[in-house]
Amino acid sequence: MKNVLFFNSMLTPKLVTALYWLMLVVAVIAGIITMFSGYSGFTFSTFLTGLATILGGAIGARIWCELMIVVFKINENLQAVNDSQKA
Repeated sequence: MKNVLFFNSMLTPKLVTALYWLMLVVAVIAGIITMFSGYSGFTFSTFLTGLATILGGAIGARIWCELMIVVFKINENLQAVNDSQKA
């Protein structure tokens, strides 16, 4: 607990996975809503738009979360280099 309170350990990398799954669920729900919305009901174009929303949302969420993880991995590696130079 001391590491978290004094920022010696990062809490955010542990939350990125949960955030990824939440963003994935939101993308799927938004895509399904898009598929079945519109004035004329279910059409091929709304289906394709909903499918694109699901695929784009899933890929976008994955890329964003991976970039966040890369930032924290860089931080971990810099801390390891700093600790090895102190010894």
